[in-house]
Amino acid sequence: MLSDIQIAQNAHMLPITQVAAKLGLSADDIIPYGKYKAKISHKLAKGEGKQGKLILVTAISPTPAGEGKTTTSVGLADALCAMGKRTMLCLREPSLGPVFGVKGGAAGGGYAQVVPMEDINLHFTGDIHAIGTANNLLAAMIDNSIQQGNPLNIDPRRVVWKRCMDMNDRQLRFIVDGLGGKVNGTPREDGFDITVASEVMAIFCLATDLKDLKERLSRIVCAYTYDGKPVTAGEIGAAGAMTALLKDAIDPNLVQTLENNPAIIHGGPFANIAHGCNSVTATKLGLKLADYVVTEAGFGADLGAEKFLDIKCRYAGLNPSAVVLVATVRALKYHGGVAKADLNAPNTEAVRKGSVNLARHIDNLKNGFGLPVCVAINSFPTDTEEEMDVIRQVCAEAGVPCALSEVFAKGGEGGKALAETVLQVLDENPEIHPIQFTYDLEASLADKVEAVARKIYRAEGVSYAPAAKKMLDQLESMGYGKLPVCIAKTQYSFSDDASLLGAPEHFHMNVREVRLSAGAGFVVVICGSIMTMPGLPRHPAAMDIDCDEEGRITGLF
Repeated sequence: MLSDIQIAQNAHMLPITQVAAKLGLSADDIIPYGKYKAKISHKLAKGEGKQGKLILVTAISPTPAGEGKTTTSVGLADALCAMGKRTMLCLREPSLGPVFGVKGGAAGGGYAQVVPMEDINLHFTGDIHAIGTANNLLAAMIDNSIQQGNPLNIDPRRVVWKRCMDMNDRQLRFIVDGLGGKVNGTPREDGFDITVASEVMAIFCLATDLKDLKERLSRIVCAYTYDGKPVTAGEIGAAGAMTALLKDAIDPNLVQTLENNPAIIHGGPFANIAHGCNSVTATKLGLKLADYVVTEAGFGADLGAEKFLDIKCRYAGLNPSAVVLVATVRALKYHGGVAKADLNAPNTEAVRKGSVNLARHIDNLKNGFGLPVCVAINSFPTDTEEEMDVIRQVCAEAGVPCALSEVFAKGGEGGKALAETVLQVLDENPEIHPIQFTYDLEASLADKVEAVARKIYRAEGVSYAPAAKKMLDQLESMGYGKLPVCIAKTQYSFSDDASLLGAPEHFHMNVREVRLSAGAGFVVVICGSIMTMPGLPRHPAAMDIDCDEEGRITGLF
């Protein structure tokens, strides 16, 4: 059996100009990055034209068994294209952190992938590096302002802007820098986030053009004065240069699937520590160029889909016409208490026990957000009909259709049943269903956190560390109380405790830190032990990746 990277390396790719032509784009509309990648001008997203239908792909709570959300998205787009539907795929960019860590890449799998897979999973077109550089330029200018007489009266103890890098490096979470005497800066506590957790990434993914980008960057609150007043990137004088670093990155990236269908990959915030969606520009561009746009939200529906709907859709005026919820027999067995090593053995009872996780996600999407939903059963060779029948029964009881997805093994052909089900859902719901947001923006920040915790996670309440509660109150008093909230928590559970699988109840959410992302336009609420700079596992994926003398990469998957 071929590995993902072997399948990708054997693919016949079309020149990117031919892929662009399928969308009605001319050579003047794209900026090639080699033969198989290109950027499309972000300005085309604002052009005149019809609006396609948006299909959101999300999933049950993730497990080490994998759910295949990106694979399903790719296969669904290929299947719709094979059925003659003008379809665009919009995905997030992979971060180097999980590529070299534990999660792996984010280009799909099997015969449902986007290519060139190695480029996409590694440096791609350099967007994430540009974002990291813009982030670190602001960090350097903050410390330089303090060094050069501190005209803004910045309290070095209250610099809240962290440096970042696109790698899992726990050693850099908390550091002390500026050592070595006056010429080397002011000694202070500092730290690094992974680039995809940077507010610059969030801003990048929510900005609609360069003007909006610069305005958002200028609103970043990066420090506080000795008398507690916020200091912005605009006051530091960094916003213009940061925009200059991002002026090419803001153009969405065009690649193709294994079946030579167009795919846009742009922006990549994690959903467990950020808002988890590809850029607004990419999504809007897809809706201008195609009749159907398949996009995904990170991790489970309690994280990625909630933020996609409560933050991205609210700000961008987007509204999904349908939601596809991906589930697997293996993952439900895991939620039902089966160890990872035993997931290949048939266990209908464990699937039934774990299906409470699926049922809760369906309820949140259908009854909470009020959206049309269907379930994709992402198949594995070890699945039995009896086990899949449990999923079908759960869907029937919830009043949502489901379909078997075999895209990993069969590509677009294996996604036709799912595509037909999605089209049926669209036909039965010709009118757009307005999103029933989890909270009203006029509510207090604490009430918004409580609403997400109770309505989406089903917590009994929220507990705050003293510093977190103090920060929440300060943000209200400073006028930031009307912003949405972006909750950072473990992806593995509805709760903030990764060990609570299935559909936990009778728990409290524990908020340990609150951060303001004024430029992005939300407040980050950090729960439990979640880290904005992940670490590498005992056996990182990097140990298995190699490159031979001909430049051929192995072990990436």
